[in-house]
Amino acid sequence: MTNIYFVRHAQPDYSCTNAELRPLTEEGQSDTLKVVEAMRNIHLDFAISSPYKRSFDTIKQTADEHGLTIAIDERLHERISGVNSNNSDMFRKRWADLDFCESDGECLRSVMDRNIAALCDILDAHKNENVMVGTHGTALSTILHYYDNSFGAEDFLRIIDFMPYIIRLGFDGRELVEKEEILIVKKEFKGGSNH
Repeated sequence: MTNIYFVRHAQPDYSCTNAELRPLTEEGQSDTLKVVEAMRNIHLDFAISSPYKRSFDTIKQTADEHGLTIAIDERLHERISGVNSNNSDMFRKRWADLDFCESDGECLRSVMDRNIAALCDILDAHKNENVMVGTHGTALSTILHYYDNSFGAEDFLRIIDFMPYIIRLGFDGRELVEKEEILIVKKEFKGGSNH
């Protein structure tokens, strides 16, 4: 079995408006130790991350402890969001229609397609290994939706406050056969231009 440990980033500092460079808050940095602890007794073969700083930084210490260098896959980045697009109405609109997006944003189908393409490459290259993936709330949600199309707005809104959050997906080849939540750290989602 191939185990993919998706690690949704810790709490970001929304005062930084650049989505790619947005760092973790002090509290978020401290919470990365919970990721280290949760993953301490799990053998990891490979680590890969979204290029965004908050995702990379959330798994960095864990990767270091396991003697791993973190690969970057551009396809794993978060949804490109437009102005005023992170509110309950817009969340529900996007989940009701995966092709919907604001004029300056990205639709969920696009996010899902590129994240699934990246995941399939990971599964093919790391068969029967344990892989840690630094990810985001929306990106991860589209992956979960791909394997279970009943995953929608309510499920997304459930995990929006989980920072960091770890879920293990177990695969036989490219087929999902297991799903297990490993770590939930609740932090209030405070909006911002992306998460």
